[in-house]
Amino acid sequence: MSDEFEELGPIDYLVVEFPGNRMTGEGLPILVDLVDRGLIRILDLMFVRKDDDGSVTGVEIADFTGDGELDLAVFEGASSGLLGQDDIDEAAEALEPGSSAAILLYENRWAAPFAAALRRGGARMVASGRIPVPALVAALDATEASH
Repeated sequence: MSDEFEELGPIDYLVVEFPGNRMTGEGLPILVDLVDRGLIRILDLMFVRKDDDGSVTGVEIADFTGDGELDLAVFEGASSGLLGQDDIDEAAEALEPGSSAAILLYENRWAAPFAAALRRGGARMVASGRIPVPALVAALDATEASH
């Protein structure tokens, strides 16, 4: 592994659906803050729309909040080339017709020193995952109910 990749943090992706194509931009300041603080690095950011007939098209960076400014101008050109058409197609499968989605690929920069130290010590990641919040709440409720 080259030195450049030795220092990478874990890479994650998110696909966020906006039913009815309602992108308000409400989460954008928080995303910008995460980048500004060096907690994450955006590798790719794409927007797609799934029409009522099921066809999927790319959506340009836009003024989602209607204030006259490009809400995502700070991320314009954020494209590592890692997301391809197959990723877009797979994300589109999860979308309801008549909705839009953001596809975000990011590095967890906060974890990079930890991950690099583990790699230097010969460790390797063999599994990774995420527990959805509703599943966590249900498990906690079930635990509480059994006590």
